[in-house]
Amino acid sequence: MAVTQDSRLRELIARIDGAMTPPDDAGRCRAVKAVLEDVMSKGVDFLDPSFLVPNPERYARRLVHADPARHYWLIAMVWGPGQGTPLHDHAGIWCVECVYQGRIKVTSFSPRGGDPERDIVQFHQETVIHAGVGEAGALIPPFEYHVLENALETPAVTLHVYGGEMDHCHIFEPVDGGYLRKYRQLSYTA
Repeated sequence: MAVTQDSRLRELIARIDGAMTPPDDAGRCRAVKAVLEDVMSKGVDFLDPSFLVPNPERYARRLVHADPARHYWLIAMVWGPGQGTPLHDHAGIWCVECVYQGRIKVTSFSPRGGDPERDIVQFHQETVIHAGVGEAGALIPPFEYHVLENALETPAVTLHVYGGEMDHCHIFEPVDGGYLRKYRQLSYTA
């Protein structure tokens, strides 16, 4: 039997389903990260080409799979050259992110000097990682503040497994004295 895009994607989804068994977010993140890294080590041709098309205006978010039991959502994000996110959180939702194509720069931050939910805060840069194909990382709230950027002059694609439907996040806009949190509604790209 030939291995097809559809069968590879079904295998990924079945393996992520199995990774939902640990009772805590950290355990689920470790399990999902291991699945993504293993699946990606076998090649990166399991997404339909329609998921890989950049949006010229901003990065694209495309729903690949929503777990019927609502344990996780699998999203493909496509980053054109120079595209990235503002400093943001994940609204309290854990996430595992893995590079499918290209290279992504991930800059992690920690808040200083107040409650980021209501105060003007400073952010301290923690780490900068340049992740390539098959490399994955996890965000487990309250450690969820970061910026993602395409690190190349060609499109990049990342897979994101969220422990809930991430239909919004909070971005942090520069103001006098630091950063102020603002609600941002998220949507999917056609």
